Amino acid sequence: MAFEKLKAAVWKANQDIVRRGLVQLTWGNASGVDRAAGVMAIKPSGIDYDQLRPEDIVVLELENGRVIEGSLRPSTDMPTHRYLYLHFPEIGGIVHTHSRYAVAWAQARRPIPCLGTTHADYFRGPIPVTRPLWPDEVAEAYEHHTGRVIVECFKTQQLHPLEIPGVLVAGHGPFSWGETPEKAVENALVLELVAEMALHTYLLHPEASALEAYVLEKHFSRKHGAQAYYGQR
Repeated sequence: MAFEKLKAAVWKANQDIVRRGLVQLTWGNASGVDRAAGVMAIKPSGIDYDQLRPEDIVVLELENGRVIEGSLRPSTDMPTHRYLYLHFPEIGGIVHTHSRYAVAWAQARRPIPCLGTTHADYFRGPIPVTRPLWPDEVAEAYEHHTGRVIVECFKTQQLHPLEIPGVLVAGHGPFSWGETPEKAVENALVLELVAEMALHTYLLHPEASALEAYVLEKHFSRKHGAQAYYGQR
């Protein structure tokens, strides 16, 4: 098999989203991309995670979505992942889940405001929510248009995908990403945790204010970018 390393990373990411409690049943998927080879890899559709093997991961040409390795059908969300890879060239892995707190915000069609430093460590501002898809977007090429509406959201709000590594699709749920499949899993977990924290914050204090902008910038910049100093060199 030509893409064993990519398939192993994507298999592990799919196992990790279950282990982290982000997925119930088969409600989720993870993917990765090898841009030098021009391919992406993703979980096959509807396969139980405890039965999933690295060799089951499906490899497709990034440019046209044609399956080039694997005997199973790719996830039905593949066109969304592919669209994001084509339009967010900085990212190397994507995770989609139906984790309960993030889904609650998506169903409420509300962005998750940055209320504290936990959020600011990973997201340089609120986690946005897309507009609802229009009837014709759902009727034809639904998953492709899900990717389009995410990219539209980021372009409209002038957001950078590595500064805001996740989004809520209105009425649907979260998509997260990162430089690698492993990092996409981490960002998916953080998105779910800050969604839970924000909900509890508003239950305790419905008029809670967003974190001060200068504190947000400090926490984000100390972990990201040229001036980062968090962790070890």
